[in-house]
Amino acid sequence: MQRYFVLIAFIAVSLIGFSQDKLFTIEDAVIGQWRALYPKTLRNVQWQGESNNFTFQDYQKLYQQSITKSDSTVIFSIDELNSVLTKAKLDSIHYFPYIKWANSDEFYFYNDNYWCAVSVSKKEVVALITLPENAQNHTLLYNKKLIAYTVDNNLYVIGTDNKSIAVTDDTDENFVNGQSVSRNEFGIEGGIFWSPKGNFIAFYRKDVSDVKNYPLVDITKREAEVENIKYPMAGMASEHVSLGVYNIETKKTLFIENDPKSEKYLTNITWSPDETSIYIQVLNREQNHMKLNRYNVNDGKLNKTLFEEKNDKYVEPLFPLTFLPNKPDRFIYLSRNNGYNHAFLYETSGKLIKQVTSGNWEIINIVNISGNNMYYISTEQSPIERHLYKVNINSGKKTKLTKIHGTHRIVFNNSAKYFIDIFSNTEIPNEIWTVSTSGKQIRQVLKAPNPLTEYNMPKMKIGTIKSADGNTDLYYRLIKPADFDSTKHYPAVVYVYGGPHAQLVTDSWLGGARMWNYYMAQKGYVMFTVDNRGSANRGLDFENIIHRQCGVAEMKDQIKGIDFLKSLGYVDENRIGVHGWSYGGFMTTSLMVNYPEIFKVGVAGGPVIDWKYYEIMYGERYMDTPQENPDGYVYTSLIPRAKDLKGKLLIVHGAIDNTVVWQHSLLFIRECIKNNVPVDYFVYPRAEHNVRGYDRIHLMDKVSRYFDDYLK
Repeated sequence: MQRYFVLIAFIAVSLIGFSQDKLFTIEDAVIGQWRALYPKTLRNVQWQGESNNFTFQDYQKLYQQSITKSDSTVIFSIDELNSVLTKAKLDSIHYFPYIKWANSDEFYFYNDNYWCAVSVSKKEVVALITLPENAQNHTLLYNKKLIAYTVDNNLYVIGTDNKSIAVTDDTDENFVNGQSVSRNEFGIEGGIFWSPKGNFIAFYRKDVSDVKNYPLVDITKREAEVENIKYPMAGMASEHVSLGVYNIETKKTLFIENDPKSEKYLTNITWSPDETSIYIQVLNREQNHMKLNRYNVNDGKLNKTLFEEKNDKYVEPLFPLTFLPNKPDRFIYLSRNNGYNHAFLYETSGKLIKQVTSGNWEIINIVNISGNNMYYISTEQSPIERHLYKVNINSGKKTKLTKIHGTHRIVFNNSAKYFIDIFSNTEIPNEIWTVSTSGKQIRQVLKAPNPLTEYNMPKMKIGTIKSADGNTDLYYRLIKPADFDSTKHYPAVVYVYGGPHAQLVTDSWLGGARMWNYYMAQKGYVMFTVDNRGSANRGLDFENIIHRQCGVAEMKDQIKGIDFLKSLGYVDENRIGVHGWSYGGFMTTSLMVNYPEIFKVGVAGGPVIDWKYYEIMYGERYMDTPQENPDGYVYTSLIPRAKDLKGKLLIVHGAIDNTVVWQHSLLFIRECIKNNVPVDYFVYPRAEHNVRGYDRIHLMDKVSRYFDDYLK
């Protein structure tokens, strides 16, 4: 670790060179962070096919730069594009679309109900596919100009002849094809998987017949109507998933793992490079036993189980296999089977050749494999940083390629000789560099000015405290009020999430905080966040401490954070509040009822109140089923704890929340009423799990005012 992150050291960061008087509005704090006050950047940076040029765009033009020269060339304008579209008898568009490069000459984009490929040199449309207006989940295979897509619950494929071919024809809406399954857990992001050469389409098929309908209500209709969704709750019947394989030439489909009684999870679908096999990480419903299976594409039968992975708590496969481009009989497998997410090299026989990386840090993702080198982003430098590394798969020699502390995002070129490094840290709003894969910085493409120099910015620090068990450093972010006076006593608000798959404190611009935290600090609050045990990117033991008892260890660590706040001398111990959403809403409510002597005010958004009302895939991983862990479900339920609420609590929920269903907070409110416990409540009638868009301004204004009314 770098010296300024060791133990309880602080990063003292002044976000401006000198103080100004301008204050954030609530609009600035909510919308401005992503618009006018977002650090300058290049939109849609990508390499131009196999060339060594890269492109970026605004709403009117597509620009090109080279690795070494900073001069920008406009290679296409919106007027030129509209001329091309007009010739193809397509309507003009107002803004340059978000494009992707197919090669150095052709880019493509979706607009309304069509997909279009354009040649830069010819200035003409070279491919056009018109999709049905209700088409979704479109997945492109460029080399054959084919798109697989879904309409309702069926899968189709279409080419440039614009003739749709039905891959499935299920009339029963309980059978869903080509869509994401398992509620997007286990790294699942979609349901369509083209084979490498485009001769097959693999696709998820789920049968939700056994999953009961869950009612959401559409109040916009003259008479409110029920919109049923399939929501499998912990301990109840789940969906049955199989994998279809459609042969483009024969137009026939076979199914893999097509057991109507199975509730296994089929994750991280990976085609073999030669298209003869499909690899699936098959996880049992208990989520403690994973098999890496290989299936024959010709008959769909299991060819071999390469290896298995077990854990007393849970196994969570998140990454497909990555085959070596020069050795198709070998692949990289990412796993936390030794406690941290690392890379393992296997033969397709299932033989482990070697562990490629090791240490008490995590690979976040593999960026590229070229020759014998694997390039990856990891937390090796620090849990709150993200750096690019290169490791020689054969020798194990490792090189750190990004030099400046912070959070780096990498875009590799086609030859893997160069990459674009986009990064920020607590002092740098945004910088973009071209870099060689030897690690040599070639040139600075962009250095964003500080967009907040006119504002009276609060001061922010990142540091560490010890976890409740005294064994682990926890990273915190502390934002002091603007015009801070150490002789005063300030109210404090703890902003919390606390659950898996999230990390709030990072060495990035604003310390990873939303600008609302700075808005509140300008209003005179100390804003504090600590990533407790259970949160992401710190290893399996750090995360699975929550197993079967969500909230218990997390709260203990949050109280260590409160102890730290009290030790500062300028936090008013009688004016401490807490706010969080989703798992953070669960944490907020938990802290309010378990530590009423500490927390005076809380605002809980979309809170999990009782884990038995949460969905199977996520909930059973961390809590097991209610049948297996009845004591854990009772102990962590907040319904019987409603009677213990003493402070002011505002609960906010979206009425059509399909992630943490409305039932959670309604049951808590009902229990408060039973026990004559005062509680405040606000519902966003047409909001799902997150309140988005301009409605969010209303939401965060309400949250802010609540603290102003009862904490300030």
